[in-house]
Amino acid sequence: MCVIERSPVIETRRLALRAPDMSDAPRIASLGADYAIPKMTTRMPWPYGQADAEEFVARVQAQDWSRNATFVIDLEDAGVVGVLGFFPNEDGRLEVGYWIGRPFWGRGLATEALQGALSWAAHDWRRKLVVAGHFADNPASGQVLVKAGFLYTGVVTEKDSVSRGASVPTRMMVWLA
Repeated sequence: MCVIERSPVIETRRLALRAPDMSDAPRIASLGADYAIPKMTTRMPWPYGQADAEEFVARVQAQDWSRNATFVIDLEDAGVVGVLGFFPNEDGRLEVGYWIGRPFWGRGLATEALQGALSWAAHDWRRKLVVAGHFADNPASGQVLVKAGFLYTGVVTEKDSVSRGASVPTRMMVWLA
């Protein structure tokens, strides 16, 4: 396994994926304050505010980059537009999750970020299998995953959503390097 000593920067055509710093917290809080964002994630609380964003940044800054890799998605000339992270799931498999702020939907940014991150994970981090899921009521996220090369497994599981305070049917997918 590859050991990452410091946080990498992943560059794509329009984006830079990098570790967040505290100066990103206000933007993360602003984007996350739109319920449409936390509602489609497992981990974000609702309401989502500045303290939540600061806690998120602090947690990422302390993460073990050999097991977790969390990035802000920085759009040229626009700044932070979302977040993407790899983490071990409850089965010990590497899972990816992401979100893009509503003002930036429909521009292909999630797909571009995910493709760049998967390329990095395969080549630099030496990961060969990544899983992901999307809430059944979020087919747009499923389309992003398909465009990035994920395949449906046929498994639908219940995943807890902190912001919804409920379990949500989640369609599971897999990506192989």
